[in-house]
Amino acid sequence: MDSPVWVYLLGLAGMGIYGTRIVVQWYMSERSHRVETPEIYWVMSSIGAVVLYIYGWLRKDFSIIFGESLSYYIYMWNMSIMGLYKKVPKVVIVVQAVFPLVILALISHDFPSFVDSFLHNEDVPPKLLWFGIAGQFTYEIRSVYQLVYSMRRRESVLPLGHWLLAVAGSVMIIAYGLIRHDWVLVIGQFAVVFSIRNIMIYFSYKRKQRKRE
Repeated sequence: MDSPVWVYLLGLAGMGIYGTRIVVQWYMSERSHRVETPEIYWVMSSIGAVVLYIYGWLRKDFSIIFGESLSYYIYMWNMSIMGLYKKVPKVVIVVQAVFPLVILALISHDFPSFVDSFLHNEDVPPKLLWFGIAGQFTYEIRSVYQLVYSMRRRESVLPLGHWLLAVAGSVMIIAYGLIRHDWVLVIGQFAVVFSIRNIMIYFSYKRKQRKRE
């Protein structure tokens, strides 16, 4: 399905925000020689999610909307536990929390039309759609893993499993994007390189810890 150039630019902006958050996180991790979890990572995650929600809607791509829905409120949880919401007006928090519900309301308003345009999109065959959803699920489930891990430690942490799922999901999303000729999805996964690097930093740090012991 062809879309106006500005729609692709919007998608690239969202992917750019997502990618930049990992570049910043990676840079801080390289400096400290351990995997860091900076506050800006979650702020940029939330902004990128909003942009990609809109992009997925404009592209009539349910796999994108599904993927963003899995992690949206997890980003908010991490921002909350790090105390970031103490620094912003309450109206910002309310708007952020309500945004996905607005999308849901729009879908519910004319559900048959939604099914026809999103789930029965002739440009995205059912098997390809489910593959895209599986890729998004694999990529975004890393946030659920991160949430459970962090809740147990009562702090925001980006554990090894987070990065392993990110790499697996990125590979699937790249394949989906190539098949669908959606270069926004393909280019947007450039951050997989930094996910791999975080895995390497993690094991390097663990080896140093064992030597100290």
